[in-house]
Amino acid sequence: MTTRTERVEIEGVRLLATLTLGGEIGLLALHGSNEGGTAELARSVAGRCGATSLVFTQPGTRKPVHIPSPRMAVEHCALLRTFLARVAVTVSLHGHRRPATPRSVFLGGGNRPAAHLLASHLGALRPEFDPVTDLEEIPLALRGLHARNPVNLTRRGGVQVELPLAARTVRSGGWDPRLPDTPPQHVVNALVNGVRMLAD
Repeated sequence: MTTRTERVEIEGVRLLATLTLGGEIGLLALHGSNEGGTAELARSVAGRCGATSLVFTQPGTRKPVHIPSPRMAVEHCALLRTFLARVAVTVSLHGHRRPATPRSVFLGGGNRPAAHLLASHLGALRPEFDPVTDLEEIPLALRGLHARNPVNLTRRGGVQVELPLAARTVRSGGWDPRLPDTPPQHVVNALVNGVRMLAD
């Protein structure tokens, strides 16, 4: 697979975009330095599925800035344009830390059939994690329905997967942006199985 990088500035924040070209399913991590484990998940799942991945990070930044997803859809990022043109369905990986729902994996985004299909494979994570597809049960800020959210800009839209911390990293204790995260293997496996079904 071919991997390309691009340094891009969005709203005064310097980011590194890393695109690995694969098939028409795309794994996206817009906040790889803010939401620990999402960058590693995107790369790992895409690599095992032969999918395309695009990861944004803020290397060397101790306090990464969180730019809302719709504002990440900038025209001046060449690798994002390539990703959006190449990919048919996007799986956008995010992290949440909602105290009231520490086991919930929220599946938002505009492609609802894809969200339900992916959830059927994430059901293998029960009872440790609980996939939620009912939009009324997903917090408004985590639904991923904004028209400018990159998850909705590919040909068939996509699924925004909001993962609790325990589903993104096996690290105990506090998160340190200088250290890589290792996602739990059973979460990787469940996502791989679901993404493979999206490609069929």
